Amino acid sequence: MAESNRPRILLVDDEPQVLDALQRQLRRNYEVTLAAEPKVALRLVVTQGPFAVVVSDLRMPIMDGVTLLHLIRQSAPDTVRVLLTGNADLEAAMAAVNEGNIFRFLTKPCPTLALLRALEASAEQYRLVTAERVLLEQTLRGGLKTLTDILALVNPEAFGRAIRVRKRVRELASAEGIADPWQAEIAAMMAQIGWVTLPQEMTSKLYRGAALSDSEQAIMDKLPAVTEQLLANIPRLEPVREILRYQGKHYDGHGLPDGPACGGSIPWGARALKAATDLDVLEAQGLQGTMALDSLRARTGWYDPVILDAFEKLRGEQQRNGGVMHVPLHQVQTGMIFAEDVKARSGLLLIARGQEVTPSLVQRIKNLALTSKISDPVLVILPPQSAVAPAAKP
Repeated sequence: MAESNRPRILLVDDEPQVLDALQRQLRRNYEVTLAAEPKVALRLVVTQGPFAVVVSDLRMPIMDGVTLLHLIRQSAPDTVRVLLTGNADLEAAMAAVNEGNIFRFLTKPCPTLALLRALEASAEQYRLVTAERVLLEQTLRGGLKTLTDILALVNPEAFGRAIRVRKRVRELASAEGIADPWQAEIAAMMAQIGWVTLPQEMTSKLYRGAALSDSEQAIMDKLPAVTEQLLANIPRLEPVREILRYQGKHYDGHGLPDGPACGGSIPWGARALKAATDLDVLEAQGLQGTMALDSLRARTGWYDPVILDAFEKLRGEQQRNGGVMHVPLHQVQTGMIFAEDVKARSGLLLIARGQEVTPSLVQRIKNLALTSKISDPVLVILPPQSAVAPAAKP
C-alpha cells in the first residue's frame, strides 16, 4: 500500500521501548509518527498534522494523557483520540471516555489484534467525520453561493456589504487561528439575505450608513429573526443560525437577543460579524482607518477587544499590500478589488466596493459596458504582485 494512502497515527509515550514496540506492530498498516513527550506531541499536531489518530499513554510526567488529548481536541477536533492505560487506571480512563474526550481506551499490555481493531475503528471514524464535514461545507457553500449570486443581482447594496464583511471575518479568523471559520463566513454572507424583504429606500439608507427612523430601526431589530426563518429549512445550518441570532449582541451582554450570554459565551462568529458589520457601516458614513476603529473602541462594552486589536493589526498589513489606482473599465482584471462603487451615470449601483474581480464578473462588466452608461475609469485595489500597473488591453 502506498504510504500516502495509509492513515497517519501519532503515538505518544514517555517510554521509548513502548513506542518502538507499537511502531513495529503498526507500520505495515499506518504511517506512524512518534513523540516521547506531550509537548512534542502538541507541536507535531500543529506542524505536521492532520493525524487521523493520536494514541497516548495515560501516565506521563508533567502532563497526563487525558490532559494531552483534551488539548489536542481543541487544536485538531477531527483527530480521533485513543488512551492507553494500566488496569489500575481504569476508573480515570472510563471518566475520560464518558466526558467525551476519548474515542477508545485500551489496557496495557494490549494484544496486537485488539490494538489493530481499535485503530481500524478510529481511522474509520476519522474518515467519516472528515468526509461528512467536507461534503457539508461543499454542499452548503455551493447552495448558498447560488443564493448570494441572486442577491448580487437583486440587491447589489446588500451583496456589497456581505462580501466586505465576509472578507473581514475571514481575515479575523486567520489572525486568531480559528480552526473552522466556514460557519462564520457563511453567516457573514447570509446576514444580509434579509435585505431582500426591505423597501429599496431603506436598503439605500443602510448601505450609506444613514440614520434610520424609529419604525425603520424596529424593522432592523427584527431582521436577524427574519434571516433565521429564511434559512430554517436548510439542514445542518444550526451553527450558522446561532451566529446570526447573536450578531446584534454586545460583548458586555446588552443588546438582542435577551439573555445572559456575554463575552466568550457569545459565539465567536457573532462577535466577529458584529464588529465587521459595524466597521463597514462607519466606513460607509465616510470614516476611514484609525477614525473608524477609534469609533468602535469608544463604544464601551460593545465589541470583543481581541477582535478590535486584530482589526488594528490587519489594517497595518493591508497598507503594505497592493496599491490603489484608476484603470479603464475594459482593463479590469481578475484578482483586482473594486475600491469604490461602480455606478451608472444615473446613480444606479452596479458593482459594490469590495467585490473581487472574478472571471464571471469580467463577463458581467463587458455586458454592463454594452448596456449601461458607466462612469469610467474605475478605482481598484491591485493585487500585491500587480502593484506597478495593470496589463494593457488585449
